[in-house]
Amino acid sequence: MTIVELQTNCPECRSSLIDDFHNGEKICSGCGLVAMEQMPDYGIESRATNPEEKMKLTRASGQTSYAQHDLGIRTEIAMGTKDFSGRTISNDVANQMYNLRKWQTRIRVASPEERRLANILAKIGETCNALALPRNVTESASMIYRNFQGQADAKGKSVACMSAATIYMACKQCDVVRSLDEICAATGSSKEDKLNVKLTAKYYRTLVMELGSKTAPTVTLEKYISKIANLAKLEVRVERLAAEIAEKTSDHSLADGKAPNGLAAAYLYIASTLLGQSILQRDVSSVAGITEVTIRNRCKEILTAYKIKVTLRQSVVKN
Repeated sequence: MTIVELQTNCPECRSSLIDDFHNGEKICSGCGLVAMEQMPDYGIESRATNPEEKMKLTRASGQTSYAQHDLGIRTEIAMGTKDFSGRTISNDVANQMYNLRKWQTRIRVASPEERRLANILAKIGETCNALALPRNVTESASMIYRNFQGQADAKGKSVACMSAATIYMACKQCDVVRSLDEICAATGSSKEDKLNVKLTAKYYRTLVMELGSKTAPTVTLEKYISKIANLAKLEVRVERLAAEIAEKTSDHSLADGKAPNGLAAAYLYIASTLLGQSILQRDVSSVAGITEVTIRNRCKEILTAYKIKVTLRQSVVKN
């Protein structure tokens, strides 16, 4: 058993010592003597008010992440020009750390499969950050690609389009409404947008066939109505009425083969008309990413298949 003695007094003038946590030193309060350098920190790992902040500030949490190819369990050499005590390092040490960081990056990827996995996961993280998606979408997309790589051959596929396809499936799993065009635009690919969307849709169908239909649940129409209403800055009563009409007129023969954003825009336009709101089809179509003709066609189909009965409530007028 090793006994560690904590020094509390100055060896020269016997004054009390002051802890300088920034520089990692113990300094005498009387004569200013540095009594100890590189002192150990016996304090807690982090100080936080909630679990999420604690996981961000902790130094040794053991937390793993599917968004990193090595699950985040390896130590990384960070970028910086100062040491642990806050002192600026010399140019020779900085160059040495740069070389170590470079070789560490090369050693972490040992095979072509691991290199492909690292590229895909890095692209997924960049795209999710550009779209401001929650962390559960990033983790779900990373897990989807890991499962796909274990069951099928992912060699030769476009990194940007495969990342967009996995993010699109993860958004459906997490009930986050994002269109395929939005995700493809966020990848930042230099190729033509139409070709990227077409190839991404092909990869998405491949994911569904390889992983099964359970991994790609259908997002409800109410989610699309809520998204378009928020983007168009419509009133809450318009959104509620549109969702109520959509629920009462739900029919597979009406919705099969139709774009959900087109149906959602049509329901919002019908609800705004019934409530006397002056909303242009052009404004709703630009937000939903469709044409005005699509809104008119969907409205015609809904009004032809169903009869909407409007009941007006008598208002109470006080004299």
